[in-house]
Amino acid sequence: MNLKHLPIFIAFFLHAFLLKAELRLPTIFGDNMILQRDSPIKLWGWAEKNETVHVQFMQQNLKAKADKNGQWNLTLAPTSHGGPYRLEIKGRKEQILLKNILVGEVWLASGQSNMEWIVKNSNNAASEISRANYPNIRSFNVEKNMSDVPKQDLNGKWEICSPATVGDFSAVGYFFALKLYQELGIPVGIINSSWGGTGVETWTSGNSFNKLPAHFNEPYKQALTGDLKGFMSENELKKQAYQQALVNDPGIAQKWYENNSDLSTWGKMNVPQLWEPKLDNIDGIVWFKRSIHLPKGSASKSASIHLGTIDDDDICWINGVKVGETKGYTFSRSYNIPKTVLKDGENIITVKIMDTGGGGGFYGTPAQLYLEIEGEKFPLDGEWNYKEAVTTKQHGYKEVSPNMFPSLLFNAMINPIIPYTIRGVIWYQGEHNAGQAYDYRTLFPNLIQDWRSHWNQEFPFYWVQLANYMAKEKSPEDSDWAKLRDAQTRTLRLAHTGQAVITDIGEADDIHPRNKQEVGRRLALIALSKDYGQKERVYSGPTFKSLVKADNKLIISFDATGGGLVVNNKYGYVEGFALAGADKKFVWARAHIEGNKIIVQADQIINPVFVRYAWSNNPDVNLFNKEGLPAVPFSNE
Repeated sequence: MNLKHLPIFIAFFLHAFLLKAELRLPTIFGDNMILQRDSPIKLWGWAEKNETVHVQFMQQNLKAKADKNGQWNLTLAPTSHGGPYRLEIKGRKEQILLKNILVGEVWLASGQSNMEWIVKNSNNAASEISRANYPNIRSFNVEKNMSDVPKQDLNGKWEICSPATVGDFSAVGYFFALKLYQELGIPVGIINSSWGGTGVETWTSGNSFNKLPAHFNEPYKQALTGDLKGFMSENELKKQAYQQALVNDPGIAQKWYENNSDLSTWGKMNVPQLWEPKLDNIDGIVWFKRSIHLPKGSASKSASIHLGTIDDDDICWINGVKVGETKGYTFSRSYNIPKTVLKDGENIITVKIMDTGGGGGFYGTPAQLYLEIEGEKFPLDGEWNYKEAVTTKQHGYKEVSPNMFPSLLFNAMINPIIPYTIRGVIWYQGEHNAGQAYDYRTLFPNLIQDWRSHWNQEFPFYWVQLANYMAKEKSPEDSDWAKLRDAQTRTLRLAHTGQAVITDIGEADDIHPRNKQEVGRRLALIALSKDYGQKERVYSGPTFKSLVKADNKLIISFDATGGGLVVNNKYGYVEGFALAGADKKFVWARAHIEGNKIIVQADQIINPVFVRYAWSNNPDVNLFNKEGLPAVPFSNE
């Protein structure tokens, strides 16, 4: 070694040694945290190797010795709810003091975008936020991260629920916690570890996923031909080039927003739609342009343009004049048009869309795209011109998404909080896996068992079934979303599980229903009944029990009828049933209630064999129990 480098080497070595020797806790332990009541509380951290660590909490004084790797752990005795308390950890030279700790109920909330969805984007957000003064409800939002190996720590912090903080809480997690708190009067903590657009595979540990049948791994073998580290290194260079190109958008430099743009090199695409079917799975900047002919007298009138929802960000020009811009995929675009902008005759509309990940483009409904002039609407759906400006595909850059490989999110966003003591898990996921419902029958229960094995605890695991979504179907058809719901229902065979059915509160035009209050409440009903002693509380809608054939009719019996079956129809007709004979050619059926049974028949089916209820993407749902919970979709196939 060159001696002139020796001081630098020594300084580096000492810095690394001090970092390793530092007395510290995982980030999940912090000020304002909530610890699980009435259960042994796992506590762990790092110190200098062989160092003795002393812990004081309430009346408990314990100690643990760090191993040769500097890791230590101990278990605090169970304690009843209460607080605020302090937790003190002392090493040989350092100490940690955590303050304002409560003991209560702790639930892990996980899944994809509908669990990630925050309070300020939900129904009645302003009202909910203004009254959210609940200091005994707290949330730890796990910061997004991915890793190809299990990580030991993560980023995030505990937040006390208040009007200043609750807007960024998981909405489902918050409304679940709020219902529990209102019923129990006990502190409730939510650990929110969720990421939109993610599949169940990325939330499953590598050990568990690798034990599945070989075909589950096939998609990932095709995604990577070389070694992961080599791919990541090369991909990072491509990413830097891509990001630099984003700053120098050629569409801006060449003024594509002007009316005299040459469209000979532009493609054509029907709008609205996400651009993935047309452009592959690209992210980046794509420009859209179309003309619209306006009648004489349109100029100088009050007008506005409406573009529906766009993923993710947009800027809109009309006749070369910028009329508005929006960042974020959750907002519907509406821009006022200055009176000097529109012309009689041909007008040119240009929209620049920046997609930062996942789906990109216009994703609203055709009816949401129009230009309005003093109450008269001019449709804008249909064929538009488009041109790629800067995309990941152009630069050979692959966005490293959580779905690229299994276990990336388990490693980075779940493993670091194991074995933090929790009461149970609430889960909202499945949209991403809707095209692989049969595999989900294996993948989903496997995840539940996987997590329980890591915690060494058969904790409760409650999930939200997929909502109703997309257009109504004119005739009974098979449905990916119906099959996924069925896979979710089948998972109830595992002990200590529960399912909140929400096929009555989804939105046809939005995969993110805004009524998260009812979703959280229905999850809480399950927990209150199964975990908090309210065994008489009805927490499920009617569930299929059995059927009996009588001539050309099927008589269906249900469990979980609560106070009795009810139908939201003034004529008493139960919607959403379909019948088929042995050929499985389904037709819509008539159905009505007789006592606590449903009688189903169809004139076209003389010898009914098979029955489906609410078996479509967006089913008609009007069968409930008197407690207001919808019947669970089913098929006897």
